[in-house]
Amino acid sequence: MRSYLESSQEYYRLKAFKFLMQGLTSFSKILLIGAVGLLTLLFLSLATAFGLGQLLNNTFFGFLIVGVFYVALSIILYVLRSKLDGPLLRKFSEFYFDDL
Repeated sequence: MRSYLESSQEYYRLKAFKFLMQGLTSFSKILLIGAVGLLTLLFLSLATAFGLGQLLNNTFFGFLIVGVFYVALSIILYVLRSKLDGPLLRKFSEFYFDDL
């Protein structure tokens, strides 16, 4: 009985370690890819704003158009936030329950 309990305890410790490490590595990948993605988006936004500014002969309007675009995108994502809950929940539940 004692051997079984020790084996079970060790098994669950290893399972918890595996789950934590998968979560940590996934988080690290998401953080790294997200940072690179945000930098890319920043430079593309600046290029678009300056390009529109040259087209319109007014840099202010170029930045204003890009800013309004991001505000509109944020409003759309806010309105549709409840539709994002289902797919995210399904994806994370697959990740959690398939590994146990």
